[in-house]
Amino acid sequence: MRHMMLIRVDPTNAPEPDEALIEQVTKVIEEMTKAGVLLDTAGLHSITEATKIAQSGGKQTVLDGPFTESKEVVGGYCILQTKSKEEAVEWTSRFLAVHGPEWDIEVEIRELQEG
Repeated sequence: MRHMMLIRVDPTNAPEPDEALIEQVTKVIEEMTKAGVLLDTAGLHSITEATKIAQSGGKQTVLDGPFTESKEVVGGYCILQTKSKEEAVEWTSRFLAVHGPEWDIEVEIRELQEG
């Protein structure tokens, strides 16, 4: 089973990651890699560099960031190969645990459709 972790943060309230956090996240990512669970991961550039394309009634609108109305943004992702949803939840919990109380962070776990 492949799962995607969508890492969401509040852009107005997200602290800058310090060296200690980067070290801890790197350690969890290395553990995921050694366990053969991590297929891909990346952080995303700032919402100020984003572009949204919306379609309504067959008409498309292209908007460049920043988007001031955004309450939360996807700040990064991981793609995991796990035996079960429970294993994906366990790895995600470990990832979240290294973030301190100053972080309001949420991860949505979605199974990828195969084929």
